Amino acid sequence: MRTAFAFLLLILAAWVSAASQDRPTITAQANTVFVGADGKFEANPDTAMVQFNIAAQEETSRAAYDRASKSAEQIRQILRSNGIEPKTAEIGFFSIQPVYDWKNPKRKLVGYRVNASVSLKLKDFSKIAPILQQLADADVTENQTINYTLEDMDAAKTKAVEDAYRRARESASAVARAGGRTLGELSYASVDTFENVRIVAPMQATSMMRMNAGVATPAPTEEFSPQSIQVTAHVNAMFALK
Repeated sequence: MRTAFAFLLLILAAWVSAASQDRPTITAQANTVFVGADGKFEANPDTAMVQFNIAAQEETSRAAYDRASKSAEQIRQILRSNGIEPKTAEIGFFSIQPVYDWKNPKRKLVGYRVNASVSLKLKDFSKIAPILQQLADADVTENQTINYTLEDMDAAKTKAVEDAYRRARESASAVARAGGRTLGELSYASVDTFENVRIVAPMQATSMMRMNAGVATPAPTEEFSPQSIQVTAHVNAMFALK
C-alpha cells in the first residue's frame, strides 16, 4: 500500500512539474498586472508536397530493379511534360527486398520487390491535378498524397504573436481601468507558437484510373482550394501599473 501511495505521489509530482513548464511561474510584484492571451493567423499555403511510391515486384532482383527503373523514367517524362525538372524530385528511400510465401512451411522465395519513395515540391498548384492524373494513367506509382505547407512560416508566426500580444494588452488595460489605474510599460513576456498542418488523405492510383477510364473525369483536387494553414500563439505578459 505504501509503495502504491509513493508511486502516486511520484506521478503527481511529475504532472505538476510538466504543467509548470507549460506556463512560466512569475513572482507577483507590486503595481503590476500579469495576463495571458491566445492569438492566431491564417495563411494560404505556398507549397504543395506531392509524395508517392515506386514499387515493382518480379521473380529476380534484376528484373524488379529494371522494372522500377522503367517506372522512374516514365515519371521523369511526366515531370518534363509539365515543365518540371526531374532533379527537383527527391528520393526518400530505396530498397530491394526478397518476397517469401509465408504459407509455405519452408518459407519459399517467390520474388523480389523494389520500393522507393519520391517527394516533389510544387509552387504552382495548377500542376498538381495533371501530374496526379498522368501518374495514375501510367500506373507506375502507389499511395499518392498531397501535403499543403507554408514555407514562409516565420512571417505567419510573427502575425500570430502580434495578435496574441494585442489581446493580452487589451486584457491588461481592462484590468487597469477596472482598478482605477493606467497601464504602464511591458516588463516581461513569454511566447509559444504552434502550427496546424493539414494533410490530404492518400489516393490510390488504381481508383483514379477507374474514374478516368472512358471519360475525362475531373481530378479529385480540381476546382477545390487548399485548406489554409493556421498558426496560433500564446503570449504571457506583465505590465507595470501607474
